[in-house]
Amino acid sequence: MSPGGQGRRGAPRRSDLHSGGFGSTPARRNRLFVDGNGMPAAGEPLPRSDATFSNINPGTSEAEAMAGNSTRVIWGTNISIQDSMSAFKNFLYNFATKYRLWADGATEDETRIMGEAAERREYITMLNDLRRLGVTTFNLDIANLKAYPLTRKLWHQLAAYPQEIIPLMDQTVKDVMVDLALKEMDVLRTEAQRGAHGRDRRGQSILTSDGVVPTANVPDLVGEVEAMTFKVLPFGLDETVNMRDLDPADMDKLVSIKGLVIRATPIIPDMKEAFFRCSACSYGVQVDIDRGKITEPTVCPRDSCKEKNSMQLLHNRCSFSDKQVIKLQETPDNIPDGQTPHSVSLCVYDELVDICKAGDRVEVTGIFRCNPMRVSARQRSQKALFKTYIDVLHVQKVDRKKMGIDMSTVEQEMSEQAADAEQGRHISAEEEEKIKRTASRPDIYELLSRSLAPSVYEMDDVKKGILLQMFGGTNKTFQKGGNPRYRGDINVLLCGDPSTSKSQLLRYVHKIAPRGVYTSGKGSSAVGLTAYVTRDPETRQMVLESGALVLSDGGVCCIDEFDKMNEATRSVLHEVMEQQTVSIAKAGIITTLNARTSILASANPIGSRYNPKLAVPQNIDLPPTLLSRFDLVYLVLDRVDETEDRRLAKHLVGMYLEDNPENASSEEILVS
Repeated sequence: MSPGGQGRRGAPRRSDLHSGGFGSTPARRNRLFVDGNGMPAAGEPLPRSDATFSNINPGTSEAEAMAGNSTRVIWGTNISIQDSMSAFKNFLYNFATKYRLWADGATEDETRIMGEAAERREYITMLNDLRRLGVTTFNLDIANLKAYPLTRKLWHQLAAYPQEIIPLMDQTVKDVMVDLALKEMDVLRTEAQRGAHGRDRRGQSILTSDGVVPTANVPDLVGEVEAMTFKVLPFGLDETVNMRDLDPADMDKLVSIKGLVIRATPIIPDMKEAFFRCSACSYGVQVDIDRGKITEPTVCPRDSCKEKNSMQLLHNRCSFSDKQVIKLQETPDNIPDGQTPHSVSLCVYDELVDICKAGDRVEVTGIFRCNPMRVSARQRSQKALFKTYIDVLHVQKVDRKKMGIDMSTVEQEMSEQAADAEQGRHISAEEEEKIKRTASRPDIYELLSRSLAPSVYEMDDVKKGILLQMFGGTNKTFQKGGNPRYRGDINVLLCGDPSTSKSQLLRYVHKIAPRGVYTSGKGSSAVGLTAYVTRDPETRQMVLESGALVLSDGGVCCIDEFDKMNEATRSVLHEVMEQQTVSIAKAGIITTLNARTSILASANPIGSRYNPKLAVPQNIDLPPTLLSRFDLVYLVLDRVDETEDRRLAKHLVGMYLEDNPENASSEEILVS
């Protein structure tokens, strides 16, 4: 190794997942491997991961016999490198749509009727598209591995040993890409020769001095593929694990969890390859990451030097990757009664950085890991308790129970990411036809208002107003106006007597609105609604934690018991409801956060009951500055009427006994 020959950066890798030890392509440069004491490893510098084999009897189930019978496996597992790569390559070439349809319950007759659609090789088409577009991430639905008979063993191994299987998949995808590039180059070369022979027949000589048709116009597709690093992003496990159910049995296994993003750190440079130079002889070596750590050489590996403690780290010659730490919290509907929400830390790398923001509901697939913690920074002794986190491989922002995101509210970058997330929501032809048929109906407004909280008795005007709020207006931007942007979100206030289903309407809107947040006025504070300053447990720096209004940016914030708020909490809503921003100046942090949200609030009048002898502003215990910011104010009154009370009683009894409400028995509603 020469001191100046180490300038090229290595291929980017995800945490400890890398495919450098496998594959048909030779390594581009030699690397140094050191032991735990920092001494150069004896013998040939082989990649330390999957080079040791021990179990001679890997056949433990019928599923394993399907993917090969090699007797050499990775130590501690039942994974054969050759058999796993061969099975996955077979899957990429031969998987057809019919296998997934059969796994979902379709019969052979039904797939035979579909014709070519059932025989389509979808992964070959996908890989060709990825290569032409220059995309290096390959989204793999694990359910397809389970549906294909020859990869049933691979499906079990991927869930149990993801750190060993995923690098094999990365290299297999690259090998298949090389094969596809060779085939396309052959086709292009044949077409070029046909065109050359056609020109030769017209009397134009195109032969070189060697008598060979030149192929300079054929691009080097194989070279382009060799220079790329492909990453397999698996998703689609059979079931998602609750955060409370994660235990040591899930360590180093593939898990899938759902939650609400509450905080995302800035991008952190994560070192993957360190470059050390000897201060005595200027000899340079490169050290790779091993299980999340980079061991510094204590002795110069050059035979003529052997100087101790002379190796210095050069940061500008090291290789880094983007890293981000995300805090994921349980969604409110999954929290058991009387318990506080649990949270888990996520580590995302490279392409997955900044793919989700605070307030998003996501489903992540990754490897559950643990790290030892030192008692203090100056001691080598470690704590008995380990810090757990999830090394994320795939992020999906899809929730079928939620409405779509308003593209006019969120910014352009977020709109593109939302559009990418919508690609994961598959709408069948029958659903699309039903949507178009419903949209063409003349009574679509009344139909949607009846479908909003159908269990709530009547209140048609209130439902229509809330429906308009959920669809929202359009944000206006004027070039010549003093304010370049005007809000299009509607704020609605429900004020009336107790027991008039105001809270039920808020709960229903919170469940279906995008980025919906529900809070109560008495249990909320000013910083809980906007943002509060806390100390990051890892970096020990002051950071901002988003409140309810910031988390519901682009959605609806439901505030119950609005009249029970104190004046300090209520004062922060003036800026949010008009300018749709939150200004912060705390602990040296001065910033303005976006809070482009619609507010749906419910309140009781003064004295808990509405007094018809007083005017409306005198009944509502809100200051005029705040009341004027509500675009729609509804009075929900409980009038004393025997006929209406009897109909309401029939409605409630019909719901409990027959699930047949009185006011919706004869009218059509939409069911999600």
